[in-house]
Amino acid sequence: MKQKMSAQEITLGSVFVVLLMIGANIAIWFPFLKITYGAGTVPLSLQTFFAILAGLILGKRLGVFAVITYILIGLVGVPVFAEMSSGPQVLIMPTGGFLLSFIAVAWVAGWIVEKSQQPTVKTYLVATLFGLLANYLIGIPFMVASTNIVMEVPLSIGQGVIAMVPFFIKDFIITMGAAVLLPKILGRLESANIQLTSHT
Repeated sequence: MKQKMSAQEITLGSVFVVLLMIGANIAIWFPFLKITYGAGTVPLSLQTFFAILAGLILGKRLGVFAVITYILIGLVGVPVFAEMSSGPQVLIMPTGGFLLSFIAVAWVAGWIVEKSQQPTVKTYLVATLFGLLANYLIGIPFMVASTNIVMEVPLSIGQGVIAMVPFFIKDFIITMGAAVLLPKILGRLESANIQLTSHT
C-alpha cells in the first residue's frame, strides 16, 4: 500500500486546502451570500462544494489529507474557518459538526470514484450525492446537540432539518453541476500531465 505522497500530490492537496479556506469566507467578499433569519445572519459558503470536489478529483486518501490539513490549520489559530474564525472552540459550536463532516465527505466521494474502473458522469453524480448526504447526516444532529447544550437554545431535529433546507438546496445545485462538468475539468488536468490518484 502506498504510504508516501509525491510532491505533485502534496501540491494538489495544498491547492484544495486554500480552496477550502476561500470557500469558508466567500461571503466576506460577497456580502449578498448570506441568509438572514430572525435570530441573525448565516453566511453561505462553498466548503461542502470543495470538500466533495477534493474527494472526486484527489481521491479518498489525498482528499482527506487536504481536509484534515485545513481543519488543523484552523484549530491552531489561523483564521480560516467561516467568518474568519479559528481555534478548537469552533468544533463545539453548531457548525462544528459540518466542519468535521468534511473528512467523511471527501472520503466517501473519493471512495466511490476509486471503486469505479471507468468513472462516468453517473459515477460523479452518485459520489457527489453520497458525499452531500454524509455532510448533512453528520452536521445536522451535531448542530442540534450543540444548539441545545452549548448555546442552551431549544432546537429539535425537525427544526434543524428545516433550517438547513436552503443550504442543502444551494449545495445540491452547485455540487451536482460540478459533477456534470467534472469530465471536462479532468480532461484539462490530464492534458497538463497532472496524474490523479482517484483516476489511476
